[in-house]
Amino acid sequence: VDDGKSTLLGRLLYEAQLIFDDQVDNLISDSKKIGTQGEEIDFALLVDGLAAEREQGITIDVAYRFFSTDARKFIVADSPGHEQYTRNMITAASNAELAIILIDARKGVLEQTKRHSFIVNMVGIKNIIVAINKMDLIHYNEEQYKSIVENYKKTVADQLDFESIEFIPISALKGDNITKNSTKIDWYKSHSIMELLERAKISKKLANIFCMNVQNVLRPNLDFRGFSGTVSSGSLYVGDTIFIGKTAQKGKVTSIVSGFDNEKFCHQGDSVTLCLDKEID
Repeated sequence: VDDGKSTLLGRLLYEAQLIFDDQVDNLISDSKKIGTQGEEIDFALLVDGLAAEREQGITIDVAYRFFSTDARKFIVADSPGHEQYTRNMITAASNAELAIILIDARKGVLEQTKRHSFIVNMVGIKNIIVAINKMDLIHYNEEQYKSIVENYKKTVADQLDFESIEFIPISALKGDNITKNSTKIDWYKSHSIMELLERAKISKKLANIFCMNVQNVLRPNLDFRGFSGTVSSGSLYVGDTIFIGKTAQKGKVTSIVSGFDNEKFCHQGDSVTLCLDKEID
């Protein structure tokens, strides 16, 4: 929450001149009325369109934005960081080929940083960019940046099987290292975040083991309780036993529902509802 995800996406669109003049005028006007950056432009307002998001200054729903450069076409899913909206983040991640994990330079690695990294890895994204944002608020301190990078490697990356991780110090609000390298962070010698996006590997690798993120629990009547989601990997048959999360709980699949039809099995990419032989929360 509040690490600057929407601001980064808004700044990317703005810097790459991928928004129209009237959108810029509206953005400047909205920033004065409901922005959170004082006299400066609030780039998050480009993506946070829901009234509740603008009132609270947080992302709730997943916002999709489209843009392209000479090197690549992009569909960006700006997903929420708040713990209560983690399932919305899974919706975005399950359709993505690359993830940017954002960290507030003042706060460092948080529980949500670990949770989101785990989810991204689980749905098959093996190449990520870790952007340390708000460098302007720590006066572009190289030592503090290095400390966060080491902490992420030790507490997150070493536990997961990412193929490549690019670390980059940025300021989404001020535009440092967004489309070109910042003179204020002259100790950083690699590419800007836009260049990293253009060059990044985007192969997804999914395990053969069955995995499904539960996005909703359906309870239309007393006789039906099903877990809905999209199968991330593997396949599943009626009668198979599955484990729930990292808990010791397990249950046998009694039915697999797709739309209004009962199916004998499901596999990667299917959106289904699973019913089990017992009630499990």
